[in-house]
Amino acid sequence: MKITIINGPNLNLLGKREPEIYGTQGFEGYLDELKTRFSNVDFEYIQSNIEGELIDALHEHGFSADGIVLNAGAYTHTSVGIGDAIKAIETAVVEVHISNTFSREDFRHTSYITPNAKGLILGFGLDVYRLAIESFLAK
Repeated sequence: MKITIINGPNLNLLGKREPEIYGTQGFEGYLDELKTRFSNVDFEYIQSNIEGELIDALHEHGFSADGIVLNAGAYTHTSVGIGDAIKAIETAVVEVHISNTFSREDFRHTSYITPNAKGLILGFGLDVYRLAIESFLAK
């Protein structure tokens, strides 16, 4: 099984950025844990702070991966383009957020991704990625 994880803006700073919200572990270390736990999965990992690069990654992996785990960060709440890209591809996308976006500022309560996603997992820290992967393996 081939799963692509796509992280959006500022997620390259996990472990450093607002640890009270996002924790103290960097994503690369967590990705190593996922690769060990799910040794039968071929992972691709992409992180970009640029909206167009996230759309390009969805286009590139959206017809070949078995699943996409997407944390679009702040673009979740602003990018019609990312929502449209998900609608245009064949591969199912699970939207994830490390924090519970509904317990934060009002603008974070809107997602242009959720209406086009297979599902939404949020508020469980980095474990949202594991839960999303398990959702693909359970089918």
